[in-house]
Amino acid sequence: MQASALRLARQASSLPLRRCLATTVNPAHVASSSASSPSPTRVTAQQSIIPLGNIEAQWERMSVEDKTTVHEQLEEIMKKDWKQLSIDEKKAAYYVSFGPHGPRAPISQPGDNWKILGCVIALVGVSAIISGTIRSYGQETPRTLSKEWQEASNERAREQKMNPLTGIASEGYSGTGFVSK
Repeated sequence: MQASALRLARQASSLPLRRCLATTVNPAHVASSSASSPSPTRVTAQQSIIPLGNIEAQWERMSVEDKTTVHEQLEEIMKKDWKQLSIDEKKAAYYVSFGPHGPRAPISQPGDNWKILGCVIALVGVSAIISGTIRSYGQETPRTLSKEWQEASNERAREQKMNPLTGIASEGYSGTGFVSK
């Protein structure tokens, strides 16, 4: 089938062609697509036919120029009634629009999760070492954090009737007040 496609491409090379996508091997299709070309540009190089049959496999190897051509051709194809499009044309349009390339390319590669986990564990370990070092050289805890000071703060709050509706000075209060340990 590829040999016949190449033969037809050679036969059609004598005609001034616009680069187009082929869904079938039909020289009339190639000639009609070149005749209906609204583009005023003149193409001098011999044009090749890009089949839509397996665009997923071809996409990564295509040049930027070919990808642009595919986009333009698919825009023209999608202007037709969707029911008239072939399965290959529909698949190609979907892949080019929503495939895993460009902005939809996967962000992470296989194995990245283990690298991220390793880095997170390393950073947590480094931060624990830094925190332990700072605590070992730091001052002792302030006197206001002792249990006696916090109980004295509770007594002082009751004497001053602090928060008499719901707080420590209210009737039936069962909370710990300022005691945190």
